[in-house]
Amino acid sequence: MKLIKRIIQGILAHLDMPLFLIVLALMAIGLLTVYSATASEGFWKLDRQLINMAASMAVMLLVARTPPQTLMRFAVPLYLLGVVLLLGVALFGIVVNGSRRWISLGFVRIQPSEIMKIAMPLMLAWYFHKHESMLRGKHYFIATLILLVPIAFILKQPDLGTSLLIGAAGFFVIFFAGLPWKVMFGLAAAFGAAMPFAWNMLHDYQRRRVLTLLDPTSDPLGAGYHIIQSTIAIGSGGSLGKGWLKGSQTHLEFIPEKHTDFIFAVFSEEWGLLGNGILLVLFTLLIGRGLMIAAAAPTMFSRLLAGALTLVFFIYAFVNMGMVSGILPVVGVPLPFISYGGTALLTLMLGVGILMSIHTHRMLVKK
Repeated sequence: MKLIKRIIQGILAHLDMPLFLIVLALMAIGLLTVYSATASEGFWKLDRQLINMAASMAVMLLVARTPPQTLMRFAVPLYLLGVVLLLGVALFGIVVNGSRRWISLGFVRIQPSEIMKIAMPLMLAWYFHKHESMLRGKHYFIATLILLVPIAFILKQPDLGTSLLIGAAGFFVIFFAGLPWKVMFGLAAAFGAAMPFAWNMLHDYQRRRVLTLLDPTSDPLGAGYHIIQSTIAIGSGGSLGKGWLKGSQTHLEFIPEKHTDFIFAVFSEEWGLLGNGILLVLFTLLIGRGLMIAAAAPTMFSRLLAGALTLVFFIYAFVNMGMVSGILPVVGVPLPFISYGGTALLTLMLGVGILMSIHTHRMLVKK
């Protein structure tokens, strides 16, 4: 009994309990919603999601016990590995549904772009930490190049959703590192000027998604189908929702990708405005707690990394909810901690583990 008690105490000593409880609440909501979305298929997807959660939780606990100084040593090797694997995808990748995003290593098939979701903020946080005492304009320029290299590979696959998330993670690190406002205004102006050229570079299906956002009814059975059905589900939930397992849009199979990218429509239909309010409160608490950890971090590396990862959680939630609600174009971004899937959940829990590592090791040093 003493051994078990000691193990439990060791685990709890490296947990930030407020953050852990918030994530646990979101994952519990996710399990309920995944089961509702896949009830007609039995329990196998629920069982698999439980396995995904257990594996992700184990990784989170391992990372939480790892000092930030040790994490910093992985920044450059992990980034270089990610770039090499992305190059491998471009040369030898497997095409699935018209996109070349996967590479086979013989015994397993991996998606290297997922590695970059963690490797990118790690790499940039390490880079700015290394040059903290003498930051100049050239350092921001080099950091931008470090960011653009993997994004170029990912856009080529094409994978707009993942490139958006990685670009956001990198930008947040550069922003928190002290990027001048005049530079940001200049970049915003340049981005606006480049929009016509960017439009011509988009793939046909990406253009259709943007045009469908403006008028979903222009193609109600094609590109506009996802948005139309998801907004019907959200609206039909009303104030209190139809009740768990009672969503008609969900169980009559009108909502596409209902257990992954469009799971927010399932949740909204069954729990209504009240449920959405609770979900928004939980995400707000998650982001607030992450920013508190970032503000109290003792080193530049820890501050930049914690701040960037926290705002990536915000981007995940904002883009997914906006996409499902019809205010943003449809991109492949899951609802964090709620959508079904192992890879995205593992990436998110890695981020949570890093936040806990930064917080708990700061507290241990203070003691």
